[in-house]
Amino acid sequence: MTQYDPAVAAIRTEDDLRGRFPEPTERVWRKELDHIDRHCRRFIEHSPFVVLATGDGDGALDATPRGGDPGFVEVADERTLLLPDRPGNNRLDSLSNLIRNPGVGLLFLIPGVDETLRVNGTAELRDDPDLTARFQVGKRPPAVVVQITVRQAYLHCAKALMRSRMWDPDARLDRSELPTMGEMMRDHTGAGRAETQSEMVERYRGQLY
Repeated sequence: MTQYDPAVAAIRTEDDLRGRFPEPTERVWRKELDHIDRHCRRFIEHSPFVVLATGDGDGALDATPRGGDPGFVEVADERTLLLPDRPGNNRLDSLSNLIRNPGVGLLFLIPGVDETLRVNGTAELRDDPDLTARFQVGKRPPAVVVQITVRQAYLHCAKALMRSRMWDPDARLDRSELPTMGEMMRDHTGAGRAETQSEMVERYRGQLY
């Protein structure tokens, strides 16, 4: 068997890359918008989950899941989205990146829908009392709201989710096939007792908002 040589296999230029693929169709380019139209708005209003991608400006990148009730990301107008920051692990990776580099990418998903919505733009962190109050749950407003200025918005085709069978009940993995989060965290951190899955879920219930 020929040994894999990453130096030989690496593609170094965009021309070299483009030479390996067919040209995209005109439709692929024309679907890109510079604003949120009625279809994008409706997609966001039904989405309970988004992946937030950020970078620190020096090449370090991060992608983090964000979730809530459908429409938890608000469409303020056709060029502005508002994403409330809910309690997490307080590492603040994404938020710190946005201080250094305002560029942001979002990938919206809707359970049962194979298409996704991609939105790219720039973001700033806001803590205006009247703004955070709009996203208050119970007595707890978010510490900050991510205000996103839309630069690109376009629907992404269904192929990836079709290949992965993401929403197919027969493709679901039984949770017992993996160690519990507590067991994995114990091994990663060297901590003592592993928290059970049910203990973790119960603890999270009190920390969602």
